[in-house]
Amino acid sequence: MRHIRPASSPPQPSHRRRRRAILRTALASAAALIVAVAAALLSSPAQALGVGGTPSPVTGNATHFDGLGAPYGGCGMPQANLDSQDFIALNVFNTPGNYGQFPRPVPPAQAGILGMFDNGLNCGRWVKVSIGDFCTGTNDGAQNEPFCRNGSWTADKYNGATLNMLVADSCGDSNAWCRDDPYHIDLHTDSINRFQLNGAAVGDLLDHWNNRQVTWQFINAPNYSGDINIGFIQGAQVYWPAISVSHLANGIHGVQYLSANGTWVSAAMDSDMGQAYIIGPTAAAGSGYQIRVTDASDNLINGGQVYSFSLPSSCGSNCGAAYTPVTYTTTPGSGSGSPSSPSSSPSSTPSSSASSPPSTPSTPSTPSSPSTPSSPSSSAAGAGCSVTSSVTGSWSSGYQLAFTVTNTGSTATSEWAVRFSFAGSQTIANSWNVTAAQSGQAVTANSVSYNGSLAPGAATSWGMVINGANQPLSSISCVSS
Repeated sequence: MRHIRPASSPPQPSHRRRRRAILRTALASAAALIVAVAAALLSSPAQALGVGGTPSPVTGNATHFDGLGAPYGGCGMPQANLDSQDFIALNVFNTPGNYGQFPRPVPPAQAGILGMFDNGLNCGRWVKVSIGDFCTGTNDGAQNEPFCRNGSWTADKYNGATLNMLVADSCGDSNAWCRDDPYHIDLHTDSINRFQLNGAAVGDLLDHWNNRQVTWQFINAPNYSGDINIGFIQGAQVYWPAISVSHLANGIHGVQYLSANGTWVSAAMDSDMGQAYIIGPTAAAGSGYQIRVTDASDNLINGGQVYSFSLPSSCGSNCGAAYTPVTYTTTPGSGSGSPSSPSSSPSSTPSSSASSPPSTPSTPSTPSSPSTPSSPSSSAAGAGCSVTSSVTGSWSSGYQLAFTVTNTGSTATSEWAVRFSFAGSQTIANSWNVTAAQSGQAVTANSVSYNGSLAPGAATSWGMVINGANQPLSSISCVSS
């Protein structure tokens, strides 16, 4: 379903319907020197953030946006199914002064540019947000410009108002807020007037916003009760069992599934959508699943409790709804035990650069549902695999594809290959987690050293950036041995 991108590839779809309060005032000539100095400072290398938490409150600019896009936001949950309609987006990148494009998820080799979104690992966590100072000048997030220029930060009657909010989205935009300010957060517009001060909602804070400062800190889910929610996301099916996990006491850092060979396997996150994972069945090509979940402290929740459920019959060949909730049963867990390694590792260095896209797509794209999987085919007894693909972003000169290969056989694979054809004159600009070759319209993508071996039911993900028109692939198939 979504995401790795090379450094020159297009920005991730925002997943948001954004509207920021911006004062459009002209710069006075007297500010030119200040602007130049600020730009020079912002061009210095980014300092790696402590993205795993906030031991003490942090302060940054706060913008606002209308809501999550369809079918879901950057954490893999539809807005209608969130625990709260008071939610925020965190910055994907920390690249002061550098507004170019970078891979998503951020590969280990570039960990120094991780923003507080932390490749999705802070999804589903709660934060306590406190209102800070108002900007009397211009705070429009312009590149290489200081925040609150031609003005100052000033306290007013709204300072100290608080609201608990849920991390549900990501901000990878190429503006100063999302790149220069490590602690910037983007708030759901409807939440702003619900901030509480002296026990009452402030009511009219949105009319006095101007992207003011806020202070915030991660907290455990307030007044938590019950247990997690599990649902299959749009396009999920037997050969692509993608789920989202929500209603979390302390976020989510991983999902483990019981594989067909009886071992616990770390599920692959659906790109950097931190609440969405691609799991495997308890029987080859089956539709029954058992999972356990780790929280933001990397502890198995509820002592390693095991959640058992099945793909709902209402999904038919695949789940058409953005989110299809499931009922589950639970069994006590041991609270310990190490899963086998994830079925794939992200490529640390993209193989080539894509043609340079515009800094922001003219229209945020909506990821499509996965294509119909290929019929499992094999070159050895007991071997077989399937592949699904989806568009995770598009722009005027190209688009990005994500693929998932699943072992549908009864024995482990040692290697696999995916073949398909483009509909037109498209060319591969970049690929990751495969060795790709193109001859005319025909493409072959072979597994690499770390992801060719898949246990029965296990899956691995890879992707490509494509130059050319976004058209459906044809004759997509998978073979394994």
